Amino acid sequence: MSNTAKEQSKTNGKLFLQQSFAQQQEMLECQLKLSRSSITHNATMGNINEKHFIDMIKNYLPDRYAIDTGIVIDSEGKTSDQIDIIIFDNQYTPTLLDQNDHRYIPAESVYAIFEVKPHIDKNYIKYAGNKAKSVRILKRTSVSIVHAGGIYPAKKHFDIIAGIIAIDIKWDDGFGNAFKNVYNDLTDTEKLNCGLAIKGDCFDTFNDGEFTFGLHPNSLIFFLFRLLEKLQSLGTVPAIDWNAYAEQLKS
Repeated sequence: MSNTAKEQSKTNGKLFLQQSFAQQQEMLECQLKLSRSSITHNATMGNINEKHFIDMIKNYLPDRYAIDTGIVIDSEGKTSDQIDIIIFDNQYTPTLLDQNDHRYIPAESVYAIFEVKPHIDKNYIKYAGNKAKSVRILKRTSVSIVHAGGIYPAKKHFDIIAGIIAIDIKWDDGFGNAFKNVYNDLTDTEKLNCGLAIKGDCFDTFNDGEFTFGLHPNSLIFFLFRLLEKLQSLGTVPAIDWNAYAEQLKS
């Protein structure tokens, strides 16, 4: 019995990849469409959609990265807004004050944050930018690391990635001029590095701030592969200064 997928991978591997990943995006679109049409409570629908996106991103992240919803905290006890999706280090940096599904994620461990919305428009772009700011203004410590050959100096902090993920985009020209006008009004701490509309295209500014776009029906996997490459380029998060946290507990 012939295998259609195997034959196509032999004759046209590029088309095989495009069609396979496009079908995966179609599956996610169907899941989101089902939640929109069958869940009558907005908050519940939002939580379900966040879970769909988290599961999809998690499938493509190496085990060194943890992903969850949560609140970011720094060594001075200041906290961010609630963040829909946080990609963070959980190998060297534990979460704090865990209570069932609630946890604080140390600012030093954060690689990226995303807001999940029903669509992308001016208001949600600004909303996601404010969420990004609430994380980026937190204090992050960094200390040297002792190793067998000596001491690694304290690592410089990288810029935390921020983005927005949605089902659709409201502008007729997608990530065109109307989007760019809103985007350019964001401050440095609010700036979004990437965005994805499952029923549309995606963008990122990972190449020196210049826009790169991925097109539907492969915008999902293009977005994920570009994110993976960006995460690789960041390396490992800086070593956290636990004494800075301990200092806050002195009477």
